[in-house]
Amino acid sequence: MSEETSINEKMAQERQKFIDSQPTDAEMEEKIIGHLKEIYDPELPVNIYDLGLIYNIDVWTDEVSMMKMCKITMTLTSATCSFSQVIIDLVKSIVKRQEGLEEIDVEIVFDPPWGQDSMTDEAKLAMGLL
Repeated sequence: MSEETSINEKMAQERQKFIDSQPTDAEMEEKIIGHLKEIYDPELPVNIYDLGLIYNIDVWTDEVSMMKMCKITMTLTSATCSFSQVIIDLVKSIVKRQEGLEEIDVEIVFDPPWGQDSMTDEAKLAMGLL
């Protein structure tokens, strides 16, 4: 066996060890949801996840870095929300707190528009709507 083959095998083994130590895409999504539940709308006593502002979380593994990538599609309570950039920055900052997560792309959409029916029962209870 040549020295080059041995090095390539060792690199492949180390790469596989790294991959095996990383959370699955579904596990990373759960971790991201946990972080989203720690971000509160500055004007409401409810986190943005239970408020129903998160429409979609797509997590995948980057084939080059083998790190997790994420795209979050979300909305705001209104298009004129004065705290919109603060909320977006807080969502993007999850990368700094979650090991194994390389990037979060945030897409803000207003269709469908947010409404109280998007809220969890816990959020409705916290806001006195139940």
